[in-house]
Amino acid sequence: MIRRRKQALKAAIQIEETALPVSIRFDLLDGHYYSMSRRNIRMRLPFWSGESDIRRHLAQCQDWVRAEFLQKPQLRESFLKVPYKSGDMLEVGARRYLLDIVVEERATHTARLIGSTISVQLSNRSDDAHRAKSMRTLLSRVVAGDYYPEIARRVHDWNDRTFRRPVKNVYLKYNHSNWGSCSRDGNVNLSTRLLFAPIEVQDYVILHELAHLVELNHSDRFWALVERFMPDYQIKERWLKSNRAKCDF
Repeated sequence: MIRRRKQALKAAIQIEETALPVSIRFDLLDGHYYSMSRRNIRMRLPFWSGESDIRRHLAQCQDWVRAEFLQKPQLRESFLKVPYKSGDMLEVGARRYLLDIVVEERATHTARLIGSTISVQLSNRSDDAHRAKSMRTLLSRVVAGDYYPEIARRVHDWNDRTFRRPVKNVYLKYNHSNWGSCSRDGNVNLSTRLLFAPIEVQDYVILHELAHLVELNHSDRFWALVERFMPDYQIKERWLKSNRAKCDF
């Protein structure tokens, strides 16, 4: 199914029996361009492209994505996750959650934690691809709420033992672009994907972001601060790079 809105279009390609959403943008330039991040597949086509052109490029993009998956197994793993089903166990760090999933007549998706069970209600008005994407967001949100007190405590503990700079807020949310960030006004943001990493790797990211309260850059002074309190931080950096695809909902 293809839906066109203004200068953008949403479509899908089929890879190993899984429908992967594709975002298509149109502009006044000649030629076409395909790109893929760890969560998104994008196409850029000339604005005057017709229906037959779009379908032809979707077929070409599908072949291109297959080739990329062969060369980059970790990228393939992040896209072609086995869909969650009711009764599955979700392991996040040392915690295990039983999934209770129902698809029913409702307008929105929702989820909540009941004991150690995550109860998920999905709307039957959306397609499989949208429900799968919503599941990751919902699970991340519920698990973040469960882990937040511990993570916030560790952020403040590391700050007390190291830089002792004002921390305004600690946020734990689903983010794919980075493992964490820190703003000038003292907001420390951590990705829920980090919860899948070992404790010592989580501590490295916490320390990394707290160091930005002193140096808002990645200068030599910044890395000297990190190394002062965690001399083996490069081992944690390598772990994050090697296991990125495994840290996700």
